[in-house]
Amino acid sequence: MKILLLDTNFSSAPIYDYLIESGNEVYVIGNNPNDFLAKSVKNYIQSDYTKISQTQEFIKSYKIDFIVPGCNDRSYQVYTELNSNNQFSLSDSSEINEIINNKEKFRSFATASNLSVPKVVKYEEIGESWPLIVKPVDSYSGMGITIIKEQEPIMLPSALKFAKENSRTKTCIIEEFVEGQLFSHSAFISNKSILIDFIVEEHGTANSFAVDTSRVIYDFSKEILNNIRKEIHQMADELNLVDGLIHTQFIKSGNAFWIIEVTRRCPGDLYSYLIESSTGFNYAKAYAEPFLKQKICLSSSALQKNNILRHTISNPKEGYFSSLQFNRSVHIDKMVQISSSGDFIKSSPSGRIGIMFIRADSKRELNNLYEVTLNRKLYSIL
Repeated sequence: MKILLLDTNFSSAPIYDYLIESGNEVYVIGNNPNDFLAKSVKNYIQSDYTKISQTQEFIKSYKIDFIVPGCNDRSYQVYTELNSNNQFSLSDSSEINEIINNKEKFRSFATASNLSVPKVVKYEEIGESWPLIVKPVDSYSGMGITIIKEQEPIMLPSALKFAKENSRTKTCIIEEFVEGQLFSHSAFISNKSILIDFIVEEHGTANSFAVDTSRVIYDFSKEILNNIRKEIHQMADELNLVDGLIHTQFIKSGNAFWIIEVTRRCPGDLYSYLIESSTGFNYAKAYAEPFLKQKICLSSSALQKNNILRHTISNPKEGYFSSLQFNRSVHIDKMVQISSSGDFIKSSPSGRIGIMFIRADSKRELNNLYEVTLNRKLYSIL
């Protein structure tokens, strides 16, 4: 089969590898010739795939059988537009995709459906609701977000301006700021029911709005997990979601939780490898299968419980990168270098040096490594 992968970023490499290992002829498309897949694979098409008519011409001329979106929101949105008539595989409509990925539309849907989400605050009601968070409706990686405390109302105009500047549609949303621990719930659904799911604890050390440190949680509260599953089932039913991934970020405080974001595309920063190296589950394979008109196939073997820490190396401030100096010994399971010595690195979330996966021999050791990493004492950036 001939398959077009709508992404050239390194995070889509596990998807590409699975497609190739399955005996397919795979083309990747993207506008940046310096991306990992653009530089490293045979069939690279340099083009802005968001230009729908142009991408349709490529699909026709290359006789593409299937399309697989990569690890960013735009690739999934473009996929739904290219597949509007379900000529490649069953997919959510562009309208459903917009509800899921547009924060304002998702909050409206979730509120009407009594899902657990932060309350949207109208501008004229701001005096009654503090603290607040202002964010673009269509950004990612924490771009354009501001928290405003009760004693800082003067910040609101600049926060609105900042959010709109980071929005493709120049639109933002104001909502109550809920405090707690950030997690992600990554689930694969079939016939609107969850086949398998994972909970990942997430932190931002260089930028509080951008995840850079995470690990799979094996002993998450069953009560809260079941409540989250109920809301995912409800969402899948009301939106009539097709088979595939549904990835949710939520904040937990005590026994309460609030859904923050939902997406159907594969998360970035090699999230797929975090799940696979931690549990043995082939996340990239399960993600790709529905786009190829295949059922999500679960292994009959039991999941593993490996102690893996994923960390994106980034900096709170911009500057030139020379090297990393580790302050303690670690077992690096995998390291992906994004920047080179001498590169000017922007502050998080815009700049990244690399992504590493650290393996611990025990849960105790993982906890210790996690604490050191969260305190930004694992290494020094020189």
